[in-house]
Amino acid sequence: MKGQCGILPRRRDPRWNVVIRSGDGQNLVTEDVTVVEGDVATISCRVKNSDDSVIQLLNPNRQTIYFRDFRPLKDSRFQLVNFSNSELRVSLTNVSISDEGRYFCQLYTDPPQEIYTTITVLVPPRNLVIDIEKETAVEGEEIELNCTAMASRPATTIRWFKGNKELTGKSEVERWSDMYTVTSQLLLRVGREDDGVPVICLVDHPAVKDLQTQRYLEVMYKPQVRVSQNYPLQGLTREGEPLELTCTAFGKPQPTDMRWLRVDDEMPQHVVVSGSNLLISNLNKTDNGTYRCEASNAVGKSHADYMLFVYDSRAGEEGAIRSVDHAVVGGVVAVVVFAMLCLLIILGRYFARHKGTYFTHEAKGADDAADADTAIINAEGGQNNSEEKKEYFI
Repeated sequence: MKGQCGILPRRRDPRWNVVIRSGDGQNLVTEDVTVVEGDVATISCRVKNSDDSVIQLLNPNRQTIYFRDFRPLKDSRFQLVNFSNSELRVSLTNVSISDEGRYFCQLYTDPPQEIYTTITVLVPPRNLVIDIEKETAVEGEEIELNCTAMASRPATTIRWFKGNKELTGKSEVERWSDMYTVTSQLLLRVGREDDGVPVICLVDHPAVKDLQTQRYLEVMYKPQVRVSQNYPLQGLTREGEPLELTCTAFGKPQPTDMRWLRVDDEMPQHVVVSGSNLLISNLNKTDNGTYRCEASNAVGKSHADYMLFVYDSRAGEEGAIRSVDHAVVGGVVAVVVFAMLCLLIILGRYFARHKGTYFTHEAKGADDAADADTAIINAEGGQNNSEEKKEYFI
């Protein structure tokens, strides 16, 4: 700041972006103002410790807007909101870029005090447009999309989305006077899954919220082909029985050409082809082979194969009989194994009990013996004989 007109050093309150100047017993307080073009800006000159000194507000050209509650300036967009000994508050309607700059609050004290507030005008983008390289793309192609946000202030940030997935573009900024035009380029390789998906261009700018535009992708792709068996349904294809196949194909554009052929041989004469259906009324083993359905559109050609193997007429019945026989045999084996396990358990318990009795008698003979020889005789069951002999000699 210039060192004149009693201007004092200033400090900035980081919480409120308030410019504060201090003097002997007097303080002027104001705030910087950020406003969107066309909205209303409110300028406030406040006094702390007021002594009824005169407050006035000046524009960037140093013209007096308000002197106390009197407006000398003939611009009716300035209106008095509040006036007192401690505050002069003025509104400015329909703000434009030309209104941007420093506005001065003056307090007629001795010495006089002055501070300034800055009005910053934001300008939202005036137009948001997506240009696409090709209205209709073919799967696998890389296409270019450009989104342009014109005449904004400050320069805008452009973000891309495909559905809910955010993508990365490359932005360029051009400045025209005090305005900025931003163009973002997106290169996108498309597949069939992208058909009908929206590509969104979204703007991040302090002057506007939720500004976006979108284009829906149109992707052409070759057919997707599938062969299904109508009859027999999930059954064996056996001699003498019929077979019916149906071919379905989807693509963009919708396939118009569809045909059946046999891959490894000529098509049998008794095969009936009707549109997307193939019918063999009486199967035989000469029908074995691979049958193919082909479909094509303007993008390309695709196919799906069906491998036919014809079984004997009694293949299913024999398989069922074998299944029953195996089940019966398995049941019998399970019963036999269970019976053998039970028998082993019973025998084990029996032998364990008798072995314990034997050891008990053997130990009892050893306990009654007077010496080692007698213990051996008792263990062999000779204890009773010894006693009889003793009684005889007495």
